[in-house]
Order: sequence, then C-alpha cells, then structure tokens
Amino acid sequence: MSNESQLIEKLSRIEALFARPGTEGEKVAAANAAERIRQRIKEIARTEPPMEYRFSVPDDWSRKLLLALLRRYGIEPYRYRNQRRTTIMAKVSQRFINETLWPEFMEFSQVLEEHLSEVTDRIIAQAVSPATQDEVVHNNREPA
Repeated sequence: MSNESQLIEKLSRIEALFARPGTEGEKVAAANAAERIRQRIKEIARTEPPMEYRFSVPDDWSRKLLLALLRRYGIEPYRYRNQRRTTIMAKVSQRFINETLWPEFMEFSQVLEEHLSEVTDRIIAQAVSPATQDEVVHNNREPA
C-alpha cells in the first residue's frame, strides 16, 4: 500500500470518528460518514441557528483543507471583498464548530502536515542534499 493510500485510509478513519456512528456496523460504513455529519448539522441548526464565523488559517494547505471540509458538509464558504486569502467566512453553529468541524480540521491538518513534511524531507534529501536537519543555533554568535 502506498503512502498516499495509507494517508487516505487514515483520513477516512478520522472522518468516521467525527460522524459519531451509533452502531458497530456504522463504524465500518465510513463511506456514509459525511452524510451523517450533514444530518447532525441539520439537527443542531434546529436548536442553534447558524451564525457567521470568520476563520483565519496560516497557509494555503490549511485553507484548502478547511474549504474542502466546509463544502463536504454542505456549508458554503465565502470571503468579503478585501479580506485576506487566508480568511474564510461561513455560517455555521458554534456547537458544530466545537464538536465536529474544528476537531476534525485539526486532526486532518496534523496528519497532512506530518505527511507533507515527510515528503518534503525525502525530496530534498534526494534532489538537494541528504543533510536535512535544522540549522545549528549559536548563543553568542557575533555578526561577521
């Protein structure tokens, strides 16, 4: 199994976890996880109406991930004119953010960051130099 296949499988397991399956059979049916989450969004919206939230993400990878998660759950992300590209607006309930969206985003983000770091290290080691460790830090170094 390739690294990408393992990564996709791991992300699917994370999604199934946040879908909060009711039975053991549902845990196996990870393909239905997004639909279960969309149903939870509708249930939450009945008691807690969606509000406009602003998300600020640090980089393009995080932005793409958050946009994909929002769209997967039927939430339309947007930006206002002159907002930074790293700002994402969405109308969602705070409960959905706290219980599902943000924890899932953080889990996915960590897994993807680890994977991207491994790929980056491997490519640099093969194409540039095998010495990829961090720089040496000197405490009292005088400028030359």
